[in-house]
Amino acid sequence: MKLEKEIKCVIFDMDGVIIDSEEIHKKAYYETFNSLNINVTEELYKSFTGSSTINAFQRLVAYFKLDNNPEDLVLHKRERYVNFFENDPNLHLVEGVEEIIKYFYNKGITLILASSSAMINIDRVFNRFNLNTYFDAKISGADLKESKPHPEIFNKAAILGKTPKENCIVIEDSDNGIKAANDASIFVFGFANKLSEGQTLEHADAVIHEFKELKKII
Repeated sequence: MKLEKEIKCVIFDMDGVIIDSEEIHKKAYYETFNSLNINVTEELYKSFTGSSTINAFQRLVAYFKLDNNPEDLVLHKRERYVNFFENDPNLHLVEGVEEIIKYFYNKGITLILASSSAMINIDRVFNRFNLNTYFDAKISGADLKESKPHPEIFNKAAILGKTPKENCIVIEDSDNGIKAANDASIFVFGFANKLSEGQTLEHADAVIHEFKELKKII
């Protein structure tokens, strides 16, 4: 496969694409669920993948008819996530992603981060793994009106990348993120991360299993 159009901007998701943090997010979520004495099924949990944390807790408060403030629950979950983040020595970048980031950067391609994570978590990852140099902009879905699968985050990414959408691509590991890219009319690669549970990637324009595949395409 070879893309016929010139790619000038690559828009990365973060969790499950740049960093293998899905497992610690899950631990933090389930500690929070347990503190609320609610039983969140795997199916319900998987439906949150790619959405912002506030969106997930808004849905849970409505679903379980809780009296809790969703914004307070976000903070409780974030405290647990930070604890895992700072104390898990095994936390690492997704295999091959640093190499492909540098490959795009050295080709003069604009890189934008478009993640549903809060900016404080984005900065935590980018500072720990020294990624700030390579990206022109970072967007947190938590700061936007709408969450993935709404296309707002990718529409904004293309604007910040100062690139027509036809010259952009998105790299996503979740079905919610892929739908957001589809609805933003941006070509999207589904990244088949084994740790991103229950994601079909069926609506991606193409699916990759390793980042080095992109060198043959772009």
